[in-house]
Amino acid sequence: MTSLKKLIANNIKEQRRILGISQAALAERVDTSTHYIAMIELERKTPSLPMLERIAVALQIDPPELFSMRSIPTKSLKEMQKAVLSDIEKAVNQVIYQYLKAIEDSTEKPTEYPDKQ
Repeated sequence: MTSLKKLIANNIKEQRRILGISQAALAERVDTSTHYIAMIELERKTPSLPMLERIAVALQIDPPELFSMRSIPTKSLKEMQKAVLSDIEKAVNQVIYQYLKAIEDSTEKPTEYPDKQ
């Protein structure tokens, strides 16, 4: 079971990344320090309810979404899946290429061909 602190930290970090803003930018929006935002995301600090509300507004979400188990949106999941599949495809292609190259390098082409029967 995920702790509430971890859930909030992950949701803040994920939404911040979706918006493409830094911890410093979020800190500025909620009138706090970058260090404090980092401590929240590292689960070392627990923000007050008023701070959670300010963070949610700055992240352009409703405050209850900070407590949601659906912290990774479908769009991000699909992007992650595409990236993983692309990496797998590259790795498989590389292995196949190396395997075929090894076969090609190790086989000698016959100088005489067997008689057809």
